[in-house]
Amino acid sequence: MERADYERLRWRCIRRALLELDITLTRFLDGGEFEKLNDEQQQAFVALADMEDYDLWDLLTGKAEIDDPRLAQMVALIRSKS
Repeated sequence: MERADYERLRWRCIRRALLELDITLTRFLDGGEFEKLNDEQQQAFVALADMEDYDLWDLLTGKAEIDDPRLAQMVALIRSKS
């Protein structure tokens, strides 16, 4: 991912309506975890970052499950790093 794309993604992660999401997603990015992901995993993270706040928060807290295995893997990884 190009630096400009990364910065746009980071901005989207910081400007969440839920502070908890802001912290969780930004820590994942700034902690270097995102850079360790392959392209498909990075795309899954971007797809999650595009979700509505409360839907994403429910996934990350385990209140909801997701059927897409690619996104489910990313949710599990984010949970494990939080």
